[in-house]
Amino acid sequence: MRIGHGYDVHRLVSDRALILGGVQLDCPLGLEGHSDADVLTHAVMDALLGAAGLGDIGLHFPDSDPAYKGIDSQKLLAHVRDMLDVKGFRVGNIDVTVIAQAPKLLSYIADMERTLAATLNIDCARINIKATTEERLGFTGRGEGISCHAVCLLEE
Repeated sequence: MRIGHGYDVHRLVSDRALILGGVQLDCPLGLEGHSDADVLTHAVMDALLGAAGLGDIGLHFPDSDPAYKGIDSQKLLAHVRDMLDVKGFRVGNIDVTVIAQAPKLLSYIADMERTLAATLNIDCARINIKATTEERLGFTGRGEGISCHAVCLLEE
């Protein structure tokens, strides 16, 4: 077994869609970033890459590369999945915590889990997503951004 941890953060801005876990949320603000800025999927990718000893998303998908401008992060996650397959890794489980004051995420979590599971070709039972606020403390508590932690276990 190999463990990985991923973390990502993006600023909330107007005139962008809010995409988390490959699901578009009904929200007046979205996340700023070079790709679709899916902070949840980015944290998951970093956890998977870290567990496999394959670096991080900045190494594989640099924001200086125009090929990744506005790209759907599920496409990037599929590439990470393929990299893991080549190395002989299998996802044991993924556990995610999204930190956001708003919007409330409970009604979206099952769709996020299904989307990630489909992209990774794994059972939904191997993915757990939860959300919390920071009680109005810090940048997430002030509604300036969203951050996300992800951990995973890979089996060799």
